[in-house]
Amino acid sequence: IGVFYSREGARVVWGYVDRILGQPSLIRESSRGKYPWSGVFSRAMSTMTSKLNKGSNLGNNGNGFGDVILNPSLQKRVKQLANATANTKLHQAPFRNMLFYGPPGTGKTMAARELARKSGLDYALMTGGDVAPLGSQAVTKIHQLFDWAKKSNRGLLLFIDEADAFLCERNKTYMSEAQRSALNALLFRTGDQSKDIVLALATNRPGDLDSAVADRIDEVLEFPLPGEDERSKLLKLYLDKYIMKAGEKHEKSWLRFFRGQPQKIEVKGVTDDLIREAAAKTEGFSGREIAKLMASVQAAVYGSKECVLTPDLFREVVDYKVAEHQQRRRLAGYEQKNA
Repeated sequence: IGVFYSREGARVVWGYVDRILGQPSLIRESSRGKYPWSGVFSRAMSTMTSKLNKGSNLGNNGNGFGDVILNPSLQKRVKQLANATANTKLHQAPFRNMLFYGPPGTGKTMAARELARKSGLDYALMTGGDVAPLGSQAVTKIHQLFDWAKKSNRGLLLFIDEADAFLCERNKTYMSEAQRSALNALLFRTGDQSKDIVLALATNRPGDLDSAVADRIDEVLEFPLPGEDERSKLLKLYLDKYIMKAGEKHEKSWLRFFRGQPQKIEVKGVTDDLIREAAAKTEGFSGREIAKLMASVQAAVYGSKECVLTPDLFREVVDYKVAEHQQRRRLAGYEQKNA
């Protein structure tokens, strides 16, 4: 009996601690630890690294914004927002809320993450599709989320992906009462401009957002599909990630003695001209599709006998993925036509 009550009592106490101090269940990803004491060392190292790199103002690819590759005008706008947000926190002024819209896979989430990092804020990601299944618990979870976000000493950028999933017009007939209540809860918590939270929404259909939600947005950024220059840079980025560095991941623990090391890929004849040729062929591709294309190139190389990437193999995979992309567009057009 004593063991049973000790175990159940510890479970109740830990549940209470987790509910008060833990990360809300709606959060899928965050730069903050799950608990206030977790991730202290990693955050300190991240802060030190950002300070060391601040003088050079260079990211991983030399553009000053990590691995996010956008068209020059949009990238300039995002950098300006990062600087403005950092200065806003410094002067204790209210933050400005943002809306990112555009096709899927165009870098909205990556840009929000880098914007938070450059502005010195914490970052948290949730998706609108997780709210509807909560039913009557959605309102409580929304309030818990905002209470947790306000505890950040640095300020927090709350990024809501697929925002239209629960922030759509309230007069929609298919919207449940629980969804309306969740929307009203978010509107209540964002009624006044905050000095603690930056609200960043992402959607593919900005016209579906409720008018009261749109009224809370201060900055609107469109994320279009990458142009040819951006596609060329993305191809080089993912070529380096999936091909050049494919065999450099070594186990640092004792498990390396039991696991085989990935084979180094040899690259022959993949020149800048070939990359530009592929960039011209992949018109209409998003950044995510280009990443998947290079992952397919890696799979094709590992499926060959010599583990060598040649121009012929590269062109073969690119042509296949381009044909696949065009087929998906035809199917989407056919479905819209018959809807």
